[in-house]
Amino acid sequence: MSYALTTTVRRSFADTLDATRASLTDQGFGVLTEIDIQATMKAKLDVDVPAQVILGACRPPLAYAALQAEPSVGLLLPCNVVVRYLDDETTAVEALDPKVMVTLTQNEALSVVADEAGRRLAAALDTLTPALAES
Repeated sequence: MSYALTTTVRRSFADTLDATRASLTDQGFGVLTEIDIQATMKAKLDVDVPAQVILGACRPPLAYAALQAEPSVGLLLPCNVVVRYLDDETTAVEALDPKVMVTLTQNEALSVVADEAGRRLAAALDTLTPALAES
């Protein structure tokens, strides 16, 4: 089983990061956390890595439904979306496939939530490709 929803776009890292935030918002997600991997690795280990940001996206109605079905599912929340530099003109955007929640917990009651979250995340990623390809 693949664990990621992925798209690669022809746009700078900074522009892709901004577009990803907007696309997630359009799908009803809020970004609760933002982790700058590049800055963290530099500050903590004094190593240089390519730009990469983890966005912790949450759609409260889906999170609530998931918690009702599986109280410990908070371990798998929020939905992580990674924006990763590939080169000056190419950026990868990846989201953890929410179906992983069902697989890991073996709780089929999460399927409805996972399907809805997956549909919305896929739609967010899908909107990046045409919009970014036009630039």
